[in-house]
Amino acid sequence: MTMEHNSKFRSENPQFTSGEKSTQRQRINLICLPFAGASIYSYRDITTQIADFINIIPVELPGRGQRISEPLLSDIHKIVDDAFLQIKAHINIPYAIYGHSLGTLLGFLLVKRILNENLQQPLHLFFSGRGGPSVQDKDKHIHALPKKEFIKKLHEYEGSPQEILNDEGIMEFFEPVLRADFKAITTYEYKKDIPFDIPMTVMIGTNEDTTYEEAMKWQDETSKEISIRQFPGGHFFIYQHTREISKIFSDTLQNSLEIIGD
Repeated sequence: MTMEHNSKFRSENPQFTSGEKSTQRQRINLICLPFAGASIYSYRDITTQIADFINIIPVELPGRGQRISEPLLSDIHKIVDDAFLQIKAHINIPYAIYGHSLGTLLGFLLVKRILNENLQQPLHLFFSGRGGPSVQDKDKHIHALPKKEFIKKLHEYEGSPQEILNDEGIMEFFEPVLRADFKAITTYEYKKDIPFDIPMTVMIGTNEDTTYEEAMKWQDETSKEISIRQFPGGHFFIYQHTREISKIFSDTLQNSLEIIGD
């Protein structure tokens, strides 16, 4: 539930697709929603591993990356509204949604918005790094901690390079972004609703705070039987298992397309 940094990230385009693939073979969109502090480039490695019929559609939140000059949002419902406007044009063909940590809540609420608008629902939901939306966040006040305590808490999350956390100049930029994202997570109030009728795959790390029982709480949100996959590692196990996770995306979505007869 924190930032991911790579100095080689591209910055010329607000979105990227899965490599230089023929558009004739891009038969399904995979909308990727960010974790706290992430930008559209945080899922870039997936594009080199995923099947070539899948087009990656990353969502960029205000206040970072290509939208660095825009005000940050700390209300999760306003963030969902923003994300909906970004993805609306990409859900008129078969699509799926993936989110990690903060991205799982965004995905959950985004599907509600899509269904309320009577738009085409996703073929599949992929969520990682968090229990179901009914699970209360363990660090309810992290966004309001004093700076030293806040940075100390960030050190506990795997995936944040120590050289960044220890660099005051870089943290001057990232700290407000992370606080806004954490506030969106911790101030979210769950309301039980009618379950989706959408297949769901949930992935967690064996060494992260999210337990198997908490991951199973996603079953409350869909009438389809969910699949839970556990990977060695902490909260950011997704970067240690990019190839395996990309294969899950590819195989699952290939099966989904076959089912709908595409």
